[in-house]
Amino acid sequence: MDFNKLIARVKAILMTPKTEWPVIATEETTSGALYKNYIIWLTGISALASFISWSLIGRSTWGLGTLRIGFAAGLTRAIVNWVLTLVFTWLFAWLVDALAPSFGGQKNRTQALKVVAYSFTAGWVASIAVILPVLGGLIALAGLVYGIYLLYLGLPQTMKCPPEKSAGYTAVTVIIAIVAGWVLFAVVWNVAARTGFMGMGAFGR
Repeated sequence: MDFNKLIARVKAILMTPKTEWPVIATEETTSGALYKNYIIWLTGISALASFISWSLIGRSTWGLGTLRIGFAAGLTRAIVNWVLTLVFTWLFAWLVDALAPSFGGQKNRTQALKVVAYSFTAGWVASIAVILPVLGGLIALAGLVYGIYLLYLGLPQTMKCPPEKSAGYTAVTVIIAIVAGWVLFAVVWNVAARTGFMGMGAFGR
């Protein structure tokens, strides 16, 4: 695993996306390589930040002080979220690929995973800020918004859709993904809660 290459790609896609997307679009890779060399690492860092926030630092709440989740429950929560994020990334890429012809694009599953993974980079990196009280949530939200912009820039390059259709392609994909993602996470966490799998005991101070 070349971490220098990973860091360079993160910097490039966040700071100079307009020049980086053409480079990304022409790179030869596979879905497996994208997961192994990029996706699992960034999503893993995001999950680790969530664990630190919930179990080590704690979350400040109105009237309840600082809430923390126990170490074991917090670790389990982080791992489940990590796995769900990996699955959601694959589902989002499938959606991007499926919708491509509707917006004048070309179906290509690897290219779809590229545009999703590198667009999600902003959100994954920004989510590290959840360890910061108050500001962390705002930074994470800003990362998600910037990720949508990255997707808008990347779709014409990777999925070969006409630039004038990129806004609609982005909007439809994001709206469907938000609904599908909410359902996926809600169902899994509901099942976990009902089975007592999480043991989500928290305490305040």
